[in-house]
Order: sequence, then structure tokens, then C-alpha cells
Amino acid sequence: MKADVIILAAGQGTRMKSDLPKVLHRIAGQPMLQHVVDTARDLAPDRIIVVHGHGGDQVRAAVEGKDLVWVEQDRQLGTGHAVEQALPRVAADRVLVLYGDVPLIRSQTLERLLLACDEADLCVLTAELADPRGYGRIVRKGDEIECIVEEKDASPEIRSIREVNTGIMAMHSEGLRRWIAKLDNDNAQGEFYLTDCVALAREEGARVRAIPAKDPVEIQGVNDRKQLAMLEREWQRRVADELMTNGTTLMDPVRLDVRGKLFCGRDCEIDVNCVFEGVVVLGDGVKVGPNCIIRNSTLDAGSLVEAHSIIEDSRVGKACRIGPFARLRPGSLIEDGARIGNFVEVKNSRIGQGSKVNHLSYIGDTEMGREVNIGAGTITCNYDGANKHRTVIGDRAFVGSDTQLVAPVKVGADATIGAGSTITRDAPEGELTLSRSRQTTVKGWQRPRKEG
Repeated sequence: MKADVIILAAGQGTRMKSDLPKVLHRIAGQPMLQHVVDTARDLAPDRIIVVHGHGGDQVRAAVEGKDLVWVEQDRQLGTGHAVEQALPRVAADRVLVLYGDVPLIRSQTLERLLLACDEADLCVLTAELADPRGYGRIVRKGDEIECIVEEKDASPEIRSIREVNTGIMAMHSEGLRRWIAKLDNDNAQGEFYLTDCVALAREEGARVRAIPAKDPVEIQGVNDRKQLAMLEREWQRRVADELMTNGTTLMDPVRLDVRGKLFCGRDCEIDVNCVFEGVVVLGDGVKVGPNCIIRNSTLDAGSLVEAHSIIEDSRVGKACRIGPFARLRPGSLIEDGARIGNFVEVKNSRIGQGSKVNHLSYIGDTEMGREVNIGAGTITCNYDGANKHRTVIGDRAFVGSDTQLVAPVKVGADATIGAGSTITRDAPEGELTLSRSRQTTVKGWQRPRKEG
């Protein structure tokens, strides 16, 4: 269906008590407005028009998409006035009005709303709430919506109505232009209400239909930090439900945070308090221990991430073991069967198939071959204060504990580096290389003692 989407995102959000524009406060790691834009895109509209006001430069910079049409509302005079600013950019037969601070609305619900315009001139998304305070009430005459009354303008009788206006509407653009032109601000707020279009449509004899939301949570807006936190947990509940439905084991669905996209193969297991950011892909049988953070990374089938590990912008092969307390920094490639142990940090390096860096080491800017063994306390000294340099370690090399490899340097295949060495020149293949000062014992030496 041909439709334009208008997203109202000009509000300051004074109850947030923040310098950040309200629509840029985050749900699941993304601005609320980004969620609404992404949902609008699912509908494949002709265009998406975003009405911005407070902090407009920040808003435009924070939300992705060259497909967006930006319109400024320089004075916040109400929702009707905001839509009026967008109307010159509307070209489609139908218009859908959304809100940048209602991030959980589903595209399936919006599709139902737009389809209802086949048989009506104006369609309003409504919800039945146990506590309708703060919402405009739906006043019906039989099956038709007669009008919408904002709470501040409502009588006690109307305030007792539990069916509320969500603010989300779909209508034919021709009618919207007529109704917007007739709006006035004769109300308690002195604003031009978009909801007054309902009464104006009814005066013309237009068909006005209510489309109830199946889940009241998806129409919840954010006005303060408590509501923001509530919707964050609802978003995470949705993600957890979908993961479990698709075969992922979550040790505690309440203690999961996905701030982006998480794709899981069959029989994955995720322990408590894990955070997934950006795009993360877990292959079949991957297990993630408690308190891990994984960002923009792929882990292939059968790998294990043990507790308190951090993986960012990296690739982990099949049947690897990472952690506990390991960190993979951007650019790390851990090939099949490799082991990265506790208190090991890897950055911009390839760890070859079956190699082991078991504990207390830093491997940076390194090309490591297959079946290498790195002893505890090994450091690749890759930075000279101005430039980064590469270390190359050949297949099956053995590097003893407490070794410093000062890049640029190469350790040949099957080489052995003696423990406690500082290697500044290339170590040849198949040989033992070490650098140690002679050990000396000073007989009769006395340790100093404190006087008195």
C-alpha cells in the first residue's frame, strides 16, 4: 500500500531531566527514535518524515538513514502543529503518524491500522488500560469514535473511560489536510491537538474507526526514567522469549541484555548477566558463561566462553575455549581449537589452529601459527611510542614463561624460547633461543635491618 509515515520527535522531555533530547534516550542500546524508524521501514513506506525540534542537530546525527526526510518544528505548539509542518512533504494517499518516544510499537500492529483505512477515512490505534491516567479518552457513539478528549480537558465521567488514545493514527492524506487546517488551540494546554481531527472528521460524516492494540505494552510512551527502564526490560523480555522459542537455553531470561542483534544456532546456552552489543552470531552449541560481554563478533560451533570474558569485533573459530577473565580486542581471529585462558588479552592478532595462550599474557599485532604454546606472562611489545609493529610466531613454536618479544620480530617454526627471555632479534626455526644474565650468589650477604 502507498503510505507516508510521519514520526513526531520534537519534544524536549522535561521530565527526563536531561540535556539529551528525549527521543535519543536508549532502549536496548539504540535511541528510541531509531527503533521507531526501523519499525516504520518494515512497512516499506514511500517516505519517512521525521519532525524534530529540541536538539535537532543531535537528533539528525544520531539516527541512521539517508532515506529520512527531516522537518523542523521550531515552536512546539502541539501534535497538530507538528503534523502540519510535515504535510508539505506528504505525497502518498495514506499517512501514518507515529511518535519517537513509543519505541516498542510493532510493525504488524501498524499494518492492521493501515489496512483498516480501506474501509474508513481515519483509523485510531486504541488500548484498554487498567489505569488510563495521562491518556486521552476514546468517546464512542455506538461502534463509531465520536471524539478524543485529552485528560486535562475531560470531565470526571469521561476520565472514567478506560479505552485510551495511543496517539498513533492512519488516515487518507486528503482528509488530513482539511482537518489540520481547521484545528484551533482553544484548550487547557493552548496547543493544536492532532486528536481533534477525529471530531472534525465526524462533523463531515467521515468514517472513524478504532483499532485496538493486542498488547498494551507496545503503545507505552516514555516520559521519565522509570518508564524508560520499564520498556527496556520489556524489550529484553521479547528478545529472551524469541531466543528460547528458537532453541536457545537462557539460565535466567530476566538477566540478559541484547543491545543490537543476537543470532543463535541450535543448542546454544547463555548464562546470567551477559550483554550482547551490535551484531553477534553464535554457532551451534556455543556456550557463554556468566557475566560476559560480546560485541560485534562471531563465534563458530562448539566454542566455549567462560565467565567474565569480553569479546569485541573478533572472530572465534570452532571448538575454541575463551576465558575465564579473557579479553579479545578488535581484530582478533582465534582459529579452530585454540585456547585463550584467564587474564589473557589479544588485540589485532591471529591465533592459529590449536594454539594456546593459557594465562597472564598480552598478544598484540601478532601473526601466530598452528599449535603454538605461549607460556604465562608473555608479552608482545608491539608499540615503540609512535608506531605499532608485528610479531610473527611460526607453527609449533614454544615460548617460555615471562618472555618479552620486542617487535618487529619473528620466531621460527618449531623454535623454543627459554623462559625469562627478552627477544629483540629473529629466533631461528627449530632452535633454542634465550637471553639471560648470569645467575650469581653473593655469599655472606646480609639483608639491611631497621635501626632500633
